[in-house]
Amino acid sequence: MPKPKPPYPAPFRQQMVELVQAGRTPAQLTREFNVSAQSIATWVAQAAADRGKPARGKDVLSSAEREELVRLRRQVRQLQTECDIPAKATASFAPLPREEFVSRSRRKILHCAVRHLSTRVLSV
Repeated sequence: MPKPKPPYPAPFRQQMVELVQAGRTPAQLTREFNVSAQSIATWVAQAAADRGKPARGKDVLSSAEREELVRLRRQVRQLQTECDIPAKATASFAPLPREEFVSRSRRKILHCAVRHLSTRVLSV
């Protein structure tokens, strides 16, 4: 599997966005800078969303919205973990199933009855 390329530096991406805004096409920039046209188009769309003017037909989150989404997802994951801890702890202290509870109760009753009878017999 080939190694993934490291991300392009932010100043380079900004320069590509400015060149597109100045009238150059992504195809021209692809030939000149050896960057895919799709990457350039993505950078242009992201820059437009950050300015509050997303490109038509593109649903792109601004960088601030994306950071907020990441933060909220992390917070939801943390809260789910915190809710799971008491649930797992409660499961380990859960009441016994009915059959086991009844059999233990019967044993206790029989044990008490035997002890009670043995003290009565011994006292007579």
